[in-house]
Order: sequence, then C-alpha cells, then structure tokens
Amino acid sequence: MQVPRAVGAAEAAGRKAMWLSLFVGLAMLAAKSVAWWLTGSAAILSDAIESVIHVLAVGFAAFSFHLGARPANTHFPFGYERIAFFSAGFEGALIILAALSIIYSAAHKWLTGLELERLGSGTLIIAGAGLVNALLGWHLIRTGRKANSIILEANGKHVLTDSWTSLGVIAGLVLVLTTGWRPFDPIFAIGVALNILGSGGKLVWRSVAGLMDYAHPEIDRRLTEAMDKLCRELGIEYHELRCRHTGYRLIVMVHLLFAFETPIGHAHRMATEVERRLSLLLGEPVELVTHLESLEDHSEVHEIQDG
Repeated sequence: MQVPRAVGAAEAAGRKAMWLSLFVGLAMLAAKSVAWWLTGSAAILSDAIESVIHVLAVGFAAFSFHLGARPANTHFPFGYERIAFFSAGFEGALIILAALSIIYSAAHKWLTGLELERLGSGTLIIAGAGLVNALLGWHLIRTGRKANSIILEANGKHVLTDSWTSLGVIAGLVLVLTTGWRPFDPIFAIGVALNILGSGGKLVWRSVAGLMDYAHPEIDRRLTEAMDKLCRELGIEYHELRCRHTGYRLIVMVHLLFAFETPIGHAHRMATEVERRLSLLLGEPVELVTHLESLEDHSEVHEIQDG
C-alpha cells in the first residue's frame, strides 16, 4: 500500500527553517571573515572556513529538501526521499574537508609566524556568531524532528558544531589575550578541527547506514512493540517483520497471519487498519507492504516454496 506524501505544516516549517539556515549561514560567514581580517587569527580563520563549508552544505541540503518532497513517478517509483541520506553524507564529507583545511592552515600559520591584532574585537564578533548559531542549531534540530527530516536534523547538528567551533576559538583567543602566548591560537584551531572531524565522520556513517539499510535497533524496537500491540488488539499474528527508513518515512514489510477461512476482503481491511494505526503509534508516516498468509498452513507453504 503506497501512501502519497502530504505536505503538512511541519514540512512547510521545515522549508522555512532551511532558508533561514542559509540566510544566517551567509551572515555568519561575512561576520567571521571580518573578524579574521581584523585579527589575522588562525583560530578565527578556522571558524570562517567551517562557515564556507556550512553554506555550501546548506545549499545542497535545501536542494535535497525540495527534491525529496517531490512525488513518485515512472522514473523514480519510490520517490526521491532517499536523497536525504546523500545530503547528510555530502554535508559530512564537507565537514571533514573543512577540518583538514583548518589543520593545514593553522599548522602553516604557526610555522610561518603568528601575527595577531585587535583580538578583542574579533573575539566579540565570534562570540555573537556562536550564540546565533547555537539558537539556530537548536531550532533546526527541533523542526527536523517534527518534520521527520534527516536533512534538517543533520543541518542543525552541523550548525551546533559551528557554535562549538566558535566556543573553542573564543577560548583560544581569551588565553592569548590573558597570557600573551600566541601559539594558543593555532593549538585551539587544531583542537576545533579534530572535534568537527568526528562530527563529519558521524554524518558520513549515518548516510552510508541509511543507504545500505543498516539495522537501527531503536526503530526496530519501537516497531516491534507497536506491531505486538496492534496485533493483540486486532486478534491477528505476524512474522517476518522488516523495515527501511527513507529519511522521511518508514517502509515496513511484514507477513500477516489470518485464519484459513478469513475472506480476502476482511484480511485486506485489517491490513489497512494495521497501517493506519502503526503510523499513529510511531508518530511518523508508514508505508506497509503486507503478505497475507493462512495461520494454519503458512509453514507448510513456505517449506514447499523453499524446496
């Protein structure tokens, strides 16, 4: 049973959040570039580089969010929803690239000489940018969970990573200001890079896991509990339960067992009821693919088929 996707209020809010993320990302990039131009700080440069990557990632995420909402067609009979995993992987790869660039820039600046100016002004700019990103990241993750969008969640986590980057930069600059020891600047830049390197790696893994239908224990647990509850209430049994997540919804495959004399029309109505209630219990869209079997002889039929 294929359920067409409906664009609800949560998804509309998700689109607005994505465009807000792009606008704020551009503003943060401009602010951090000014801060770097004022100070010459390697740590601030690392933050600005991360923002460049962020803007590119948000652009791709916005495209993916729009494409993923398109309905299925003859060329893509299952729709475009799995673009969400490509988006998360692309964003993770860009974060890794940013981290490596930061490490190289910081090491190069350390080796060639540290010239720092107007650190006070630069620190204030980065502090403001970090606060804005923390609020935006929280908003994106919250909206992404409401809209059931891995794209928004991944983008929100990237924005929060950006705010942690800014916090690390501020710590390094404060130490330089209070101690006068300039190597704190590249040291903290490299530390920030190692932190976001881990964040990028997690996003890439999430992308690969989604595309390869890697088992998700928490989703499997919730799905099994929901199916147990429904089948008890409806007086039917099931087995061979599997699912895959498209990034927006769950596609669930299951064998439903009915008494041999059950009319096919009744069995179909029951399967439709399972699908309707399952989506409500899990709190996200569900497409249920069912195989109807006779309770009395399903094992025998499977043995014949396998033989």
